[in-house]
Amino acid sequence: MREDDLATRVVDHYAAAHDDPAVRLEEPYDAEGRRGVVDVYVRRRTPEPVDAVIELKSDTAVRRATGANEVLRQFRRMERYFHADDAHRLEPKLGRDGPAARYLLLFAPTPTCVHHVATNRTLYGSVDTAGSAGSVTTESVVAFLTGLDGDPEDLGVLSMNGDAAFGSRAFLDAVPDDSRLAESLRRVDDDVIDPEQ
Repeated sequence: MREDDLATRVVDHYAAAHDDPAVRLEEPYDAEGRRGVVDVYVRRRTPEPVDAVIELKSDTAVRRATGANEVLRQFRRMERYFHADDAHRLEPKLGRDGPAARYLLLFAPTPTCVHHVATNRTLYGSVDTAGSAGSVTTESVVAFLTGLDGDPEDLGVLSMNGDAAFGSRAFLDAVPDDSRLAESLRRVDDDVIDPEQ
C-alpha cells in the first residue's frame, strides 16, 4: 500500500467517525528552528481541542529508511516540536478528559512492514505512551493500521508500545481474523514473529 492510500483511509475515517474534524495533509510545523511536515493532522473538538498527529509508514518508506532509528528520530522530532509551533500550540483546559494530543506512528499491515517492525520490536516497543506538550498531557502510539478494507468508521490501530508487545500472545490474539495484518503475519517467517520458538 502507498502512503497516499493510507492517508485517504485515515481522512475518510475521521470524516465518518467524528463531527466536523479539521483534517490537513502534509501539515508543516516550525518551532525553535526545527521544521518538519507530518502526514496527517487532525483537530477535533470534544468540546476541547484534541489533536491526532500522524506519521504513516508504507513499504516504500520502510525500505527508504536507513533503519528503525531513522523512523523513530523523525517521529520523536514530531512529538517534540509539532505543538511547540505557535500555529499548533495546545492550551491547558480544566474540562479536558484524557490526552490533548495523540502522536501516532502507523505502519501499513504489509509483510515488509511486519518484518521491519518484528526485527526492531524492542525499539518500537520502547516508545513511552505517556508524554506532554508543555503542560498538556499527550499520548504516543506505535501501531499497525487495521480495518483498511472495511467501513471507514472501522479503521483502527493495533498498538505495539502499550500493554501488548509485538509478537506477544495478547498482540496476536488482538489481530483481526482474515485481515491484511493477519495475512502479513502468516507470510513472515515464524522465527521472525516469535524468536523464542
